[in-house]
Amino acid sequence: MRAAPTILHLDMDAFFAAAEQASKPSLRGKPVVVGGLGPRGVVATASYEARRFGVHSAMPMGQARRLAPNAAYLVPRFSFYRSISEQVMELLGRLSPLVEPLSLDEAFVDLDAGGIADDSASARAAGERLRADILATTGLTGSVGLAGSKMIAKIASEEAKPDGLVLIEPGTERELLAPRSVRILPGVGPATGEHLRRAGMTTVSDLVEAGEDELVRLLGRAHGASLYLMAQGYDDRPVVAERDAKSVSVEDTFDVDLHDRVRIRFEVERLAERCVGRLRASGHSGRTIVLKVRRFDFSTLTRSETLRGPTDDPGVVREAAGRLLEAVDTTGGVRLLGVGVSGLADYTQEDLFAQAEAEAEAEAAHAAEGAAAGAVGAVATVSASEEGAGGDAGAAVTGAPAVASVEPEAHEPVERRWAPGHDVRHAVYGAGWVQGSGVGRVTVRFEEPWSEPGRVRTFAVDDPELEPGEALPLVRRG
Repeated sequence: MRAAPTILHLDMDAFFAAAEQASKPSLRGKPVVVGGLGPRGVVATASYEARRFGVHSAMPMGQARRLAPNAAYLVPRFSFYRSISEQVMELLGRLSPLVEPLSLDEAFVDLDAGGIADDSASARAAGERLRADILATTGLTGSVGLAGSKMIAKIASEEAKPDGLVLIEPGTERELLAPRSVRILPGVGPATGEHLRRAGMTTVSDLVEAGEDELVRLLGRAHGASLYLMAQGYDDRPVVAERDAKSVSVEDTFDVDLHDRVRIRFEVERLAERCVGRLRASGHSGRTIVLKVRRFDFSTLTRSETLRGPTDDPGVVREAAGRLLEAVDTTGGVRLLGVGVSGLADYTQEDLFAQAEAEAEAEAAHAAEGAAAGAVGAVATVSASEEGAGGDAGAAVTGAPAVASVEPEAHEPVERRWAPGHDVRHAVYGAGWVQGSGVGRVTVRFEEPWSEPGRVRTFAVDDPELEPGEALPLVRRG
């Protein structure tokens, strides 16, 4: 435990929703909800204006619409959020070599390791300077907590929201925690909290009074002992600059259960391609391919296959996932599919390329015998649950959906799809964003982050002058 509050926790305020409000002048000061918009979508982030209606993260989107029917409901733009996150993380890196990102919008920083803070005054100055730099660079606000441990720094940043800074002096942890709910402690979720409540423990002070032996009896040796220490304010976890990834995975939850076996196979192959894209972006390869299938009755099955060595070849991962699918009964319907790679390494075993070629030749021979499935008629519309958004709560998918590897048949026209909130550019009217689409029409509001609220115009979905656009920076330079 530290004698000075030199551990900083940054948490951006309503990050996804705030980024959307900053990029869309017409939405500023209004309720905004970001997440999957399909029947099974969930809320990723709600603006503070939407939270006043009771909308919160991980809430089913249908419930959110009932609570806040007049809010703006937008599909996430993860590449845009990621670009802002990179700017924020660069600013944190200037403070210290020890930065531990927890997500796109949250991180711990060891100020002592950066040599810029060794007491309360210098720590507070560093925190205030960081908040000002984030606002100037991104146009967004973040809340900062400062304390002598990671646990207390995170509690402090939560108390600082929105757009504030709270410093908790070392030595005051027990007094701070005592009257709080046990749920404030890391590792105490709804199930553990209910278990403790039935045992008569609802506040942190109750845990301290119960003692370590009682908590061990209730929760087991490791969890009980750890919880007793945290209840006393003790947390000596260091800030870790790089945490080794154990696996890479992507998942999709579908608006309507999938029954067609060819379609299911197509979706698995598409997920495999996306997974490999993330794998390569992280600079890894992997040995174990994992398939996840959640069926119509919410039962979830996982199947895995371990290869001879690590690979980042999309053909190998795709075919392995396909083989795993053959062992799963999907007769009743599938609501979620996922593909992952574990057993990560920093190299690729070259002979696996030969394995991919051999499997491709076997597949070709199989097709020649007339056993291969026909082309899939149309690309699915899914709610991609990226980094906790848009699908079942708890799903974790990163990156935009890849282009389908199986093209629709030529005689079936493909309607261009325009996701609410996504960027577009018109040859005449310039940059804008999609407010909504349907019945062959798309409505676009033309405005830029630094402009006044813009006008709304409607076009045919296949208007040749309307194209997908790039996200504009939130802060105009020059």
